[in-house]
Amino acid sequence: MVIARIGLIAALEEEADAFAPDQAGQVERLGEHDVRLVEIAGRMVAVNRCGVGKVNAASAATLIHSRYNVDLLMIIGAAGRLSGIVGDCFVIRDAVQGDYGARRAGGFVHFTAGAWPIGPADIAAICAHPLPDIGLPGARIVTTDSFVECVDFAAGLRDGLGGDLIDMETAALAQTAVRLSVPWAAIKAPSDDADAHSAGDFTANLRRAARLAAEAAERAIAHL
Repeated sequence: MVIARIGLIAALEEEADAFAPDQAGQVERLGEHDVRLVEIAGRMVAVNRCGVGKVNAASAATLIHSRYNVDLLMIIGAAGRLSGIVGDCFVIRDAVQGDYGARRAGGFVHFTAGAWPIGPADIAAICAHPLPDIGLPGARIVTTDSFVECVDFAAGLRDGLGGDLIDMETAALAQTAVRLSVPWAAIKAPSDDADAHSAGDFTANLRRAARLAAEAAERAIAHL
């Protein structure tokens, strides 16, 4: 498979600006989105700050694919850490949505996003397109539409869904990519531990995490 055009999204300005910061590129306005067009190893990369949350990620991915007919959708940036996985930056292996399912008397039951949430529970992760080996460990990411600052809730996602990291966009981009029949990939760097200190830790560590993920994405794209 030849990958010549990549749609790269990030939730926050710090995350998007960390990618290829030495390239001002050409900027196009698509609706409410500014898209910066840069080149990495001869490949066109359309970079967009999509905003926080699953709806923003899904709509941006759809818009960018429609405008640029990209061969790969990618998301980068910071994430919370759920498990004891070791490392400061990760290639995402697969993604699950952590807030889709059924609210029952015994608690919340997870289902595969988009599936009918009735009957026996079943959840399947969405597998990412393999990226070149750039020396990063792999991880599963859980996506929810909430910023997690509770260690008990985080533990439930870790134990119930096998999550290593958590964010608010990746699984939505993955689900959108499947619907568009486009491969997807993600690289994420932890900024916090999804606990009571997460708000302060995220703010303090955002720029570092953003740059780690962006630099890794630049290396991976250069070797596609």
